[in-house]
Amino acid sequence: MTNTFIFGAGFSGLEIGRQLSAAGHAVAGTTRSVDKFDRLVAQGIEPFVFDGVNLSDTVLARLETVTHLIMSIGPDEGGDPLVPLLGSQLRGALKNLQWIGYLSTVGVYGDHDGGWVDEETVCKPVSQRSVQRLEAEKAWQEFANEAMVPLAILRLSGIYGPGRNTFVNLAKGTAKRIIKPNQVFNRIHVSDIARSVLHLSSQNTSGLFNVTDNEPAPPQDVVTYVANLMGVTPPEEIAYDDANMSPMAHSFYGEVKKVSNAKLRGTGFEFNFPDYRIAMDAMWREGSWDRQ
Repeated sequence: MTNTFIFGAGFSGLEIGRQLSAAGHAVAGTTRSVDKFDRLVAQGIEPFVFDGVNLSDTVLARLETVTHLIMSIGPDEGGDPLVPLLGSQLRGALKNLQWIGYLSTVGVYGDHDGGWVDEETVCKPVSQRSVQRLEAEKAWQEFANEAMVPLAILRLSGIYGPGRNTFVNLAKGTAKRIIKPNQVFNRIHVSDIARSVLHLSSQNTSGLFNVTDNEPAPPQDVVTYVANLMGVTPPEEIAYDDANMSPMAHSFYGEVKKVSNAKLRGTGFEFNFPDYRIAMDAMWREGSWDRQ
């Protein structure tokens, strides 16, 4: 059994911790506020506060027992919050480290005009957050090389699952069918993210892995499919040029690529939710779509 510490027990980190704990592993994780401790404890995760700047003495002491480290905190304006601590506090504290998992994004590939990309594709990130992700990947790789510890970098596509999905958006009235010719996105169910972490960490596997579904699909198709499941009328189609979107949403639509998961599947991993239809059907059937 492993002794795992998760920096960032949010949507993905919480599910990773839940599955690890359910499998009998010791799990600790961070949140920014003690108000969220109960939520972590309920999933079998020992809670700690990390404010994104400093590691407390209690966190540092807990890290000394850790065998597996998972980084699930996205960069902020200043980049990855743990990178400045790699050469100082973390290196000294992680005395029993055997494996590192870093959760990144397929955004590091940038725009490829709708072509397929895999782990060998040259990265050309467009958005600032994706540039920061790629910089963080390199910093964690340098840290892992110096510590002689295997590192798996998991590049995730659009994350969804119970409580965060198109059902919720339709129920809130925020779902949109924005039409941009040839636009497709990959997606990944949060449960499959956690399962991929357990799969790779179980053998201390290193390398780059795209953690994404089998089917890049137009975003409006997902909205239409889910609306039909719910028995509601899908929102009207809106041309991309006429859509009122945030700068971040516009940046997503400015990149088009199809992401291959062949390398991860080649390790023996099988997705429970290989496409959005299987996942949406399951959440609707189970009534788990609005579960927090």
